[in-house]
Amino acid sequence: MKKTLSIIALSIIGFGLVSCKKENKDAATPYTETDSAAISPEQHGVIAGDSGVVGADAAVASNQPSTTLALSESNFDFGNIKKGDKVEHVYEVTNTGTNPLIISEVKPGCGCTAPDFTKDPILPGKTGKITLHFDSTNFDGNVQKYADVYANVDKAPVKLTFTANIQP
Repeated sequence: MKKTLSIIALSIIGFGLVSCKKENKDAATPYTETDSAAISPEQHGVIAGDSGVVGADAAVASNQPSTTLALSESNFDFGNIKKGDKVEHVYEVTNTGTNPLIISEVKPGCGCTAPDFTKDPILPGKTGKITLHFDSTNFDGNVQKYADVYANVDKAPVKLTFTANIQP
C-alpha cells in the first residue's frame, strides 16, 4: 500500500513538473505559421509581402511608421564574368516618404550572395545603400539571383535582383 501511494505521489509530482516545463517551453516558443489562425498579423508584428508571411526577425521595422522608397534600380546585369570572380553592385535607396526609412534586414536567396546595407535610419529625402556581393565560384552560364529587403514600407519585402553570365 505504501509503495502504491509513493508511486501515485511521484506520478502526480512528475506530471506537475512536466506540466510546468511545458508551460515554460511554450512561453519561450517563437511564432510559427501554424499560430496564424489564433494571432492577427498586427499582434505578432509580421510583414506580409510578395513572398507571404515573414517571421519576427524581419519584422523589426514594421513597428516603425511607414514610409516610401525609390530605388536607383531593382535589377542589375553584371554581364560576362569569369568563374570564381567576386563582384558587387550598389543599389541606392532614397527615402521618398515623410518618416525615417529603416532597413531591418536584407535576406539573399542563397549563400553565394552577401549583403551590406545602411543600418542607420535614412531620413526623408536622403539616400542609403544596399550592396550585394556575389561569389561566382560554384556557377556556370546564366544565373539570376535576388535579395529581399525588409523595411518599414507597405509592400515589404522589396526584391532586388541581378543577373550574370559566368564564363569558364
